[in-house]
Amino acid sequence: MPLISVVDDDLSVCRALRRLIRSAGYTVETFASAREFLDSSPEGQTTCLVLDIHLGGMSGFELQEQLAATRAAIPIIFITAYDDASIRERITRSGVTAYLRKPFDERVLLDAIRTAVGQAEGGGAGNGDPDASRSAGAKREPFPTT
Repeated sequence: MPLISVVDDDLSVCRALRRLIRSAGYTVETFASAREFLDSSPEGQTTCLVLDIHLGGMSGFELQEQLAATRAAIPIIFITAYDDASIRERITRSGVTAYLRKPFDERVLLDAIRTAVGQAEGGGAGNGDPDASRSAGAKREPFPTT
């Protein structure tokens, strides 16, 4: 069963996302910081990473860079409550699976996770369509503001 890891320093967000993602049939682990995620060593097991951009200590962008440096090819869904042009530009260059602004629709997140799981398994989106999440608003370019 795919493991979805969630990194967010807001514990209420972690709890809510854990419940939502589990209800969709995935195994979920949550982490309050990028360092906690790295120290737990799940990157070899993680199928998809739902990652807040603004974290205490190491940011989501820094974690993504560190994972890339170690060649850990984990599809990433960035989430944030703080959205501006510089963040969107950086995300556009980063190659993430999706970018969602809080609060976001649960269905959009689950569609993005299905796409990420499909990417991790080498087949595009979970249903065979690499652009499946686009119709639900989890676009690569331009990014949604849901």
